[in-house]
Amino acid sequence: MSAIPILVTGGAGYIGSHTCKALAAAGYLPITLDNLCRGHRDAVKWGPFEHADITDRAALDRILKKWKPAAILHFAGLAYVGESVTDPGLYWRVNVVGAFTLIEAARDAGIDKFVFSSTCATYGIPDVLPITEATPQNPINPYGYTKLAVERLLADMEPAHGLRSISLRYFNAAGADPAGEIGWDHDPDTRIVPLAVKAALGVGPALSVLGTDYPTADGTCVRDYIHVSDLAAAHVQALKILEAGAKTQRLNLGTGRGISIRELIASVEKVLDRKVPVVTSPRRPGDPPTLVADASAAQAALNWTPMRSDLDSIIADAASWVRRHHNR
Repeated sequence: MSAIPILVTGGAGYIGSHTCKALAAAGYLPITLDNLCRGHRDAVKWGPFEHADITDRAALDRILKKWKPAAILHFAGLAYVGESVTDPGLYWRVNVVGAFTLIEAARDAGIDKFVFSSTCATYGIPDVLPITEATPQNPINPYGYTKLAVERLLADMEPAHGLRSISLRYFNAAGADPAGEIGWDHDPDTRIVPLAVKAALGVGPALSVLGTDYPTADGTCVRDYIHVSDLAAAHVQALKILEAGAKTQRLNLGTGRGISIRELIASVEKVLDRKVPVVTSPRRPGDPPTLVADASAAQAALNWTPMRSDLDSIIADAASWVRRHHNR
């Protein structure tokens, strides 16, 4: 029996490429659609590649007609909080107009299953921790607003058109493929784990700690770090429950463990047995002090548990990827 085709937008990117690997391992055929604006062609290893933009309706119609995917996993978009503050129009155009174009193309092609890459940034600064799916969504940056807008559109699509979706609100994705086949290649690299690892291994600048005056135990931001391979596994499970008839829902993906930047630095130094050179800088606009998930709903709905999201494993896998690419 031939593998079921699944369209993966942004499949040449960080989380998308890891999910393509997980899809292929689960017996699906991932078809990557990516404009390579920030993705990388060499990350497409487990299925066909279509070079196209999600804002190009004619290209989407052609690709959907060609492959007839059973579902869409939508990762394509922009995800830098700081950039969204300085260039909000770009984020609304790519993240919202692009998603709108894709969702309408899916509707017209008769696709009824859609998994959306959302974010904990839709919550803003929560009043109560950990964050559940019932926590009010009050974004404090354009990035969060654009993701919330797409969630709202998807919620409206099921009663109107039968397009069922699962929006997965990530907390902090980190790490790399444990087998070393894929990782990340961001420019600029803004994720704290690779920045800390690169600083420790001497292949990047000193780690800039953005803000030491937050209302947290040690003054630095607290985040919930989840291994990218665990995120990928959750997407496969989301697809499977949609195949089984699940209705539209929104789920947090995290571990429930909050780790401060200073604690992260200490862990990098322990795992790598090297010091992390650090400089302190002002806060980055749009950053909440603490974001920690209650992911119990996702664990129950998806029959999913993070398997590799202990901090030492995240750091070790990230360091292996950096060493592989920098001969360290």
